[in-house]
Parts: sequence; structure tokens; C-alpha cells
Amino acid sequence: MPDPQPARPPVRVRVTGPPRRRHKPGARTGDIDEQTALGEVYLDSLLREQLTLAGQILGVLALTVGSLPLVFRLFPGLSDVHVLWLPLPWLLLGVLVYPWLLFLGFRFVRRAERNEHDFVLLLQVLDEDEV
Repeated sequence: MPDPQPARPPVRVRVTGPPRRRHKPGARTGDIDEQTALGEVYLDSLLREQLTLAGQILGVLALTVGSLPLVFRLFPGLSDVHVLWLPLPWLLLGVLVYPWLLFLGFRFVRRAERNEHDFVLLLQVLDEDEV
């Protein structure tokens, strides 16, 4: 006897990337979302960490790139030094500064992301302790 119901085509599924885990909001993220005093302490600690990192990177930038004009002012003989047919000030300020800026920017982004990742891990650990 033939099957009374016709066969349905298989359901199509669109795959756009790896499945995302949804983090269930816990007590700690609720504190941040609700802007409680405890959530404010958590966010202040993250912001303080990010501000410290930015200050460190800016300090390194000021000491390295920012001091170059002062060095050339204090030692005028350095302006006459040539490296590969380029005057030393041109080489330092016009060529070598840009890779240094890229390095500092890359370093800043990596450490800022690590700070945020550590913050999320801290919230997850605190959520697990509550349960």
C-alpha cells in the first residue's frame, strides 16, 4: 500500500559560521547592566586598567619619538650624520617612526583585548561562585 503522506523535502539550514555560545546573564553582569554600585566597581576597575595601559603606551611614545627633536637640538652634529645616503634625522623621523608607531598600536590593541578578556573571565568566575 502506498504511503498516504507525501515525502517532505529536507529542511534547509543556512550555515554562516561556527555556532555562538550564548552567555546566560548572571548576577555579576546583571549588576553591570542595572548600574549598581558593585557593577560600577567592576567597570571602574576595567577602565582604570585600560587608562593605565594607554598612559604606558603614550609614555613610551613620548620618550622615544617625542625626545628625538630634543636630542637633535642638544647634539647638532647628529644632523650631519648620513646613513645609506639619508641624513639621520630624516631616517629616524621620516622612515623608522612609522614601523614603531605600528608596533605600539599593535601592542596597545593586543593588551587592551587581553584586559577585556580577563575582565570577562573574572565575571564568569564570579558568576560560577554565586551558583
